[in-house]
Amino acid sequence: MVKAQEYVELPLLAACLMPNHVHLVVRPVGEGDIARWMQWLFTTHALHYHKKYCTTGHVWQGRYKHFVVQDDHYLLTLFRYVERNALRARLVTQAQDWRWGSLNWRRQCDPPIALTPPPLALPSWWTDFVNQPQTAAELDAIRTSVNRQRPFGDPEWIEKEARTAGLGQTLCSVGRPRRPRSGPIS
Repeated sequence: MVKAQEYVELPLLAACLMPNHVHLVVRPVGEGDIARWMQWLFTTHALHYHKKYCTTGHVWQGRYKHFVVQDDHYLLTLFRYVERNALRARLVTQAQDWRWGSLNWRRQCDPPIALTPPPLALPSWWTDFVNQPQTAAELDAIRTSVNRQRPFGDPEWIEKEARTAGLGQTLCSVGRPRRPRSGPIS
């Protein structure tokens, strides 16, 4: 990731590197920065992985997913989701103990990956808050945004962002419309 930052600088706000996936909160500067950064990172990592372990084939499963987030408490909700990921997966008992996460890196003088200061100041009680469970509604809303690549924010903002970015399909229900039920057959 450090070398990917040298290739395309992508401000990193929060992260959690898991054994089988990665969560990142980034703030791209230019059009296409995320795509170029991710392509370079995952291609380079796969080449190194195959060389080290004498393997071939896919290292990463599927494409990356991304969505825009409203810059207020929704962004903090997403930070919390990302930074408590290892805790939710029961890999640690305290989120800040996960050495491959931004909550741990924020506490270090010389973190392995430089973080960009978030647009909103994190409260002094942030670590304690991250360690508290998130509500089912918060988790569901974030997971819907991840899976549908739908903007994450308040409903009016989501609608406006989706329409502006040509993502109207992310607002529709998934699947085929239900057929109306017909009455009893006589």
